[in-house]
Amino acid sequence: MTASGAAPISATPPAGDAEVRIVTGCNVENASYGLTLCAECSLVSDLFRTGGGRLLELVVVAHTGEPLAPCGRCRQLLHEHGGPDLIVHGARGPVRLGELLPDAFGPGT
Repeated sequence: MTASGAAPISATPPAGDAEVRIVTGCNVENASYGLTLCAECSLVSDLFRTGGGRLLELVVVAHTGEPLAPCGRCRQLLHEHGGPDLIVHGARGPVRLGELLPDAFGPGT
């Protein structure tokens, strides 16, 4: 299944002015399923490639346009770069990441 993701992010560039931009990602299939890179992984890479910041909202969709929920590994990755208030748009509508990954840990714990 092919998936892609997009997320608006908030970033504070060196000049101090807050900006909002959109980062994107796509999954990269691999014959060894465990080595497949989810769309969320490349989305976070795009976040870093374009200057960093915090994720605000996220939507991941299948090639059919159907919304997909992030897997557990991706939920942890998203938590570290968006926090529990990151809005994830899925089949149930928008939900906070904190509801999808309760009691998450981060770099500070």
